Amino acid sequence: MTITRVWIEEGCICCQACVTSERQVFSIPDGSDSAIILGDVRLDGVSDRNVIARGDLTVAGTQLSDTIEEAAEGCPMDIIRFTTIA
Repeated sequence: MTITRVWIEEGCICCQACVTSERQVFSIPDGSDSAIILGDVRLDGVSDRNVIARGDLTVAGTQLSDTIEEAAEGCPMDIIRFTTIA
């Protein structure tokens, strides 16, 4: 399974679980009230929750599919969403 898009719905408690799972994809900037998807792994280069744009991941981002899925499974708020291709 390859994850092509990942985003964070409302309700983040900034617990750092996603960041601990995959620092190349997730971050919680100082003073933020939510984790974000880093622009380095998005084709549009924007760092935000990716809720509105739902920008596609770069090739490097798609290669992190396993740890993105682990981060989603480990999120205590169950707010990390993604789309896949077979």
